[in-house]
Amino acid sequence: MVRIIFLLIILFQSQILFAQKKKQADKDPNRIEPRGIIQGLSDEQLLDEVQRQTFRYFWDFAHPVSGMARERSNEAYGYGNEVVTSGGTGFGIMATVVAAERGWITRDSASRHLLKIVRFLSKADSYHGVFPHWFNGSTGKTIPFSRKDDGADLVESSFLFQGLLTARQYFANNNPVENELRNRINWLWNDIEWNWFTRDGQEVLYWHWSPNNGWAMNFAVRGFNECLIMYVLAASGERHPVSPAVYHNGWAQSNFFKNGKQFYGIKLPLGFDYGGPLFFSHYSFLGLSPKGLKDRYADYWEQNQNHTLINRAYCVDNPKNFAGYGENCWGLTASDNHEGYNAHAPDNDLGVITPTAALSAFPYTPEYSMQALRHFYYGLGDKIWSEYGFVDSFNETKNWYAKSHLAIDQGPIIVMIENYRTGLLWDLFMSCPEVKQGLKKLGFESPYMEKSQ
Repeated sequence: MVRIIFLLIILFQSQILFAQKKKQADKDPNRIEPRGIIQGLSDEQLLDEVQRQTFRYFWDFAHPVSGMARERSNEAYGYGNEVVTSGGTGFGIMATVVAAERGWITRDSASRHLLKIVRFLSKADSYHGVFPHWFNGSTGKTIPFSRKDDGADLVESSFLFQGLLTARQYFANNNPVENELRNRINWLWNDIEWNWFTRDGQEVLYWHWSPNNGWAMNFAVRGFNECLIMYVLAASGERHPVSPAVYHNGWAQSNFFKNGKQFYGIKLPLGFDYGGPLFFSHYSFLGLSPKGLKDRYADYWEQNQNHTLINRAYCVDNPKNFAGYGENCWGLTASDNHEGYNAHAPDNDLGVITPTAALSAFPYTPEYSMQALRHFYYGLGDKIWSEYGFVDSFNETKNWYAKSHLAIDQGPIIVMIENYRTGLLWDLFMSCPEVKQGLKKLGFESPYMEKSQ
């Protein structure tokens, strides 16, 4: 009898404790509960829902020690649990700005989270101020991306600093946390030796350098691809910048830079035939606003919009007769697939649709992107909607639906939908005085540059 009474007391106390914790959780302003499919949402409500739930990847699933974004949600390819990504973290930092602005989390929690990240970065491995592609999220030690890629990754670091500079502009309040956050971002920013990556003064930037393997990767970055932001930031550096010649004689000189041909009756100013994977029009332009952005080579709004329209037109045409392709289901870009991972594009089509492709194109093709979003959410949601937003990709011909999420695919969904809705990230990044000077130096024009005159 005494034993029964004792157990009842313990059960009663446990119920009280559970109720107290639940009450505290319900009051937690930073708690973002995952939700299933909600019927009858308006377009604006649906955009809210997708942004909010996708943000959970960078908030609930952030590395507990460093706060950085994990490379992916699964442990494919032997990555292990500790792998965090520099570029994906940059996208997550921008997503955190959106979350604070929209009130999903408090501004104070957002700034403290980002301060944890930059404190970690201040002690993590770097090479001439440039970070590796992957870190161990607990120790800050480099995890090689490939056998000889075990040092600096200038492109991924540029994606990271696009996010850090955006956060610096947003968290401008005069309080201890935001002051330290801005100061640390400036220290990291000023430490980058952009000119080192010209490899002894060549007029081009190199992607990799390793203390163990030197320049063995031997990857000179020439356009047009996802790396424009790297050249803009390299020209914007204040202590170790590169000259305009590096941009004009390096980035703008290749046999796949200028195009000018038409595909499906749509002119493509730059890049590979059919434009290549859609992330080319996303990654550099999360902060770098293509609105009115022009240089001697292209109008970048025209470039990105037409690239998107060509990609969609190909999916509607569907020359390989893959299941599911059409006006409401389009978007080819790099992602996981039924065979592993690939950079999907019209000239490399395996039947794989990647939600980030159409959703991160919202600024360029809002009507078409909304058609795709409604189909993904209501038509395929039982297969591809998850606790972190949409899964990475799917192939209806193979009846294959990914279980994975990738930081570099989830982040642009949140950021580019926000740029479509409010222009928030574009306004912040383009307000950086260093960026305006860098763009001017390279011969760009932009409405944002005119605002400062």
